[in-house]
Amino acid sequence: MKIVTIIGARPQFIKASAFSRAASSRSDIEEVIIHTGQHFDPNMSDIFFEEMEIPKPKYHLEIHSLGHGAMTGRMLEGIENILKIENPDYVLVYGDTNSTLAGALAAKKMHIKLVHVEAGLRSFNMAMPEEINRILTDRISDVLFCPTQNAINNLMLEGFGHFDTQIFNCGDIMYDAALFYKEKANQESNILSRLKITAENFVLATIHRQENTDDLERLKNIVEALNYIHQSKKVIVPLHPRTKKILENSHIKIDFVVIEPIGYMDMIALTSNAYMVLTDSGGLQKEAFFFGKYCITLRDQTEWIELVESGFNTLAGADINKIIHSFESVDVTNINFNVNLYGDGQTAAFILDKL
Repeated sequence: MKIVTIIGARPQFIKASAFSRAASSRSDIEEVIIHTGQHFDPNMSDIFFEEMEIPKPKYHLEIHSLGHGAMTGRMLEGIENILKIENPDYVLVYGDTNSTLAGALAAKKMHIKLVHVEAGLRSFNMAMPEEINRILTDRISDVLFCPTQNAINNLMLEGFGHFDTQIFNCGDIMYDAALFYKEKANQESNILSRLKITAENFVLATIHRQENTDDLERLKNIVEALNYIHQSKKVIVPLHPRTKKILENSHIKIDFVVIEPIGYMDMIALTSNAYMVLTDSGGLQKEAFFFGKYCITLRDQTEWIELVESGFNTLAGADINKIIHSFESVDVTNINFNVNLYGDGQTAAFILDKL
């Protein structure tokens, strides 16, 4: 069985590491990886492949730094040409990026079975490009692997029970990766000593979504909240160059600690040792939970509603008062994270067995 896997962004590299490791252990499966190039910075791409020992992509399209239409169109063209060569049994896509949508469209137009891993997620915010990508990809997929029952419920409410598709609750493949790499990160990463910080004595924060970075009022509010929190607990922010440039050009004052983008091992080390996590990242919301860390989400909605409903996550958006209140009011020592929300850490094996 030949599977063409399409990846292009950091969360997909993490998911691909778990899937590729499981696939490589089986003699009845051949996996071919296409990297679209959507995340092209070495700290956002190359270092992940090296650290996580992901098989080198057979194809690299190097498509990046374009608008949504141009990027998706060029990816669609490039992927289609490769699929003509490889003629796989399945095309597998992850999540909700432009790479995901381009891969899905290319596969479906060529009548190749399409598999969507992390299907059924909804933020119910159609202003988000990711929401459009995931809805369209789900609708044309042949096999939908959902990380939670909530994701399956979303699909059922949209009528997927009447469509010619297979739907499975497989758990979250990022949990596979988190379990596998946690010990490795503790052994290999020295980021705590490099930054001169100690466990539980700092807050990890990330800001990258366009809804925050391209809206100066929201960005300013989030930064001011982080500046305030930094007065009582050191705030560490790995900052993408694009966001850093926006902050500099807008003359928004930063009082917290900004560091360059980091690899997965360093990110795991920071996440698993932080006092708390503040983020607008979908993946980091889950990773915070995996490592027993409370999360304040800097968005107005989240796809991971079970984290909010179970008391592990607060939606604070870009409201300064809500962010600060959430930080000051939560007793992180009194939260029981011993709850199974995302499967048993064997999602990749489950997916391969079903295919």
